[in-house]
Amino acid sequence: QTSTAMARLVVPLASLACAAALVAPSIRQHRRLELRMSSEVEFDSAAVVASARDRMKKSVEALRTNLATLRAGRASPDIVSGVVVEYYGAETPLNQLASITVNSGTQLVISPYDKSCLKDVDAALIEANLGMMPSNDGEIIRLNVPPLTEERRKEIVKKAKGMAEDAKVAVRNIRRSANDEVKKLKKDIGEDLSRETADNIQKATDSIVKEIDETVAAKEKDIMTV
Repeated sequence: QTSTAMARLVVPLASLACAAALVAPSIRQHRRLELRMSSEVEFDSAAVVASARDRMKKSVEALRTNLATLRAGRASPDIVSGVVVEYYGAETPLNQLASITVNSGTQLVISPYDKSCLKDVDAALIEANLGMMPSNDGEIIRLNVPPLTEERRKEIVKKAKGMAEDAKVAVRNIRRSANDEVKKLKKDIGEDLSRETADNIQKATDSIVKEIDETVAAKEKDIMTV
């Protein structure tokens, strides 16, 4: 009877061992799933894409600022937007020191608020190498904007395209940085979310590159219009 009882006891114990062996992997898988879901919640795909897009937008803004300094044969305050004046030991943008107006479409008139810095403004304009010599009458400075030859216009267009290419390089570097961030978390966030985020980063890149192309095309048209 004792042997029979022992046999009956061994069978349930064996069954329990088998059940535990089957349940253990299931528990581990469940825990891994919980960890993965937790990681996915913590990873904000939309925020990563938005951050990359915002940084790319800054490259477009910088491009527009640079393109504005390229003259298109007509007088514009943008021509001197990059001029910096040494004013009481500090480098100060010209547009903070003087009013800049257009006279008859071919001449810029620069009137410093502080007349004592007139010579400093004059020197800064010469140093900026704008291709125009300032005319200082002791009160204001005039810049006569000469007409551009077709050859000179083409040179400026080439420079504009170079600026656009620099902007595209900056955008692609931002894309690579964002993709690297996603790749580092790929094991935690899963293949699907990783691919989806990378796809959205690429869509943002394509959109910004298109904006760059449209911006430089508009500037080229402006430069080549006589």
